[in-house]
Amino acid sequence: MEFRERLRELRLEKKWTQKTLAALMNVTDDCIHFWEKGRSEPSIRQIIELSVLFEVSCDYLLGKTDY
Repeated sequence: MEFRERLRELRLEKKWTQKTLAALMNVTDDCIHFWEKGRSEPSIRQIIELSVLFEVSCDYLLGKTDY
C-alpha cells in the first residue's frame, strides 16, 4: 500500500475530514487532498507529525512495513 492510501485509510479510521487533518497539521485542506491523490508529498517533518497523530511508525505510514 502506498503512502497516499495509508494516509486516507488512517484519516478515515479517525473519522476526520481532510479539513480536520489540515487544521491539525497547520496546512490547507488542498494540501491533504494532494497528498491523498499522490500529486505531492509531505516533508520529513510532516511525515513525523502524521505518524504521531495517527500513532503509527513512519515506516508504516510510508508503506515500508505492515505494522
